[in-house]
Amino acid sequence: MSKSYYSLGLMSGTSMDGVDASIIQSDGEKKYKVILDKYFEYPQGIYKDLSKLRDKIKNSLDLKKFSKEIKNIEKAITLFHAKAVNQIIKKTKVNVNLLGFHGQTIYHNPKKKVSKQLGDGKLLSQLTKKTVVYNFRKNDLKNGGEGAPLTPIFHQMLEKRFNIKPVIFFNIGGILNVTTIWDDGKMSAKDEGPGMCLIDKWIRTNSKKKYDTNGDIAKSGEVNKIILDHYWNVFRAMSPDKKSYDTNDFDIALAKGLSLEDGAATLTHHTANILIAFFIANKKLKLNEKIILCGGGRKNKFLINLVKKYNKKIKLIDDYDIDGDFIESQAFAYLAIRSYLKLPISFPETTGVSRPTTGGIIIKY
Repeated sequence: MSKSYYSLGLMSGTSMDGVDASIIQSDGEKKYKVILDKYFEYPQGIYKDLSKLRDKIKNSLDLKKFSKEIKNIEKAITLFHAKAVNQIIKKTKVNVNLLGFHGQTIYHNPKKKVSKQLGDGKLLSQLTKKTVVYNFRKNDLKNGGEGAPLTPIFHQMLEKRFNIKPVIFFNIGGILNVTTIWDDGKMSAKDEGPGMCLIDKWIRTNSKKKYDTNGDIAKSGEVNKIILDHYWNVFRAMSPDKKSYDTNDFDIALAKGLSLEDGAATLTHHTANILIAFFIANKKLKLNEKIILCGGGRKNKFLINLVKKYNKKIKLIDDYDIDGDFIESQAFAYLAIRSYLKLPISFPETTGVSRPTTGGIIIKY
């Protein structure tokens, strides 16, 4: 019988509003049990500093230019994560063996083999007295991959639990990515384009809100068809061979001059169109009846209703008795175990890496 580990996954997504924390029990393969999930909201100061910093980082040179600022914010984030870890551990009787520390992504450029996640693994290990696995993308990039998406192996484990295939997992996070598990059990994955990143940035830039709750702002606006078509043409001109995207690959500038509501409506329709285009392209494969939506974007009712007009059979991950808010934090808890066991977390079919590759720098306490 394979050994199980208790692992605490920590995920801070592109919305930058806080940290999702999940303790799971798993052997890094088939066994999987959720012990505890908890959300920790960032203080307003960290949220503002992160937002300003990420908007400044346009290229790899900016990582050096703003290195002092990056270092200060990284320390603040790590201290916040340590506090969250110590709080959640107090709420459970299990002995957590590993911490899967994703960190906060501020820049991702696979061509330059750079993916910067803020988070000091050594400091987190010292503060929590736990073994930490972090910087999950480095080894993949080193071996010719694009460093993302990394959740497909977790999706494959969920598919075995659900016992449905073929199946498609759509994660509507800042970036929209897709994992397909085929009839023979093989998987493929890639980023499809902007998920919530354009919508969220539009809302942050043009209002005091962090995001469009339920899509209510977009619902009250009108789509600007000329700008929507322009977004689509720009998107289609991007390289179809890309496995991963950075939020900085997409820009809200095209929507400049629109009202808050009309801009939100136009950008939400753009994300919906990317999903719908996927449905149309894969209609002959008859995969559209088995699509599961994950990520924060699944809560945007306006977006989901747009998509459901073209595919009424899509389901939310929550329909399978899993809290969709914590899929990625659970995933990085799972990836931490696999990294610790030197099992692969990325594959040629998911990130374009040259061979199945393990990942994650391990700091043993």
